[in-house]
Amino acid sequence: MAIASSAGGVHGAGVLLSGLGPHLRVPVFLVQHLDPRHRTVIAEVLSRRTELPVKLAEHGERARPGTVHIAPPDRHLLVGPDGMLWLSDSALVHFVRPSADLLFESVAGAYGPRAIACVLTGTGCDGAMGVDAVKSRGGTVIAQDPETAEFSGMPQAAVGTGAVDFVLPLEEIAAVVRGLVEDKRQ
Repeated sequence: MAIASSAGGVHGAGVLLSGLGPHLRVPVFLVQHLDPRHRTVIAEVLSRRTELPVKLAEHGERARPGTVHIAPPDRHLLVGPDGMLWLSDSALVHFVRPSADLLFESVAGAYGPRAIACVLTGTGCDGAMGVDAVKSRGGTVIAQDPETAEFSGMPQAAVGTGAVDFVLPLEEIAAVVRGLVEDKRQ
């Protein structure tokens, strides 16, 4: 499962992660746009809101089920077909690094119809191209309801693609994800 957020996203990701429970059987990948000039404490902050292990992703590590892997500031996070994580400092995408689009495209390639992409609060349009990739490979796309998002840009851009399967208030997303994870394991 891949999550993307920007402005207001630490709170949004915290709410979503807290609702997933301690026994999630899939890895979670998170792109949160952060200021690269400061040391990040996002893993520590989010680990207080979920029972799942939370860590900054490391280049060359294998994705672990039930673990939240966060893209480090100023590094793109990609997932290979073998579940290997790759960090890249390649060019900005839509003025940002890490890019939700690149994460979503890699998750679509790695997991195909088992992929779940979720776009939360944020400004700009990061994630909109990536949700198309997830949908085209048979995956499922969820967007936070732009009406309830702190910043509507990213979820609205995702909804505008026509590739979104569920548009939900933040508090309802975790329950849908848990159901999808169980369904996709069958």
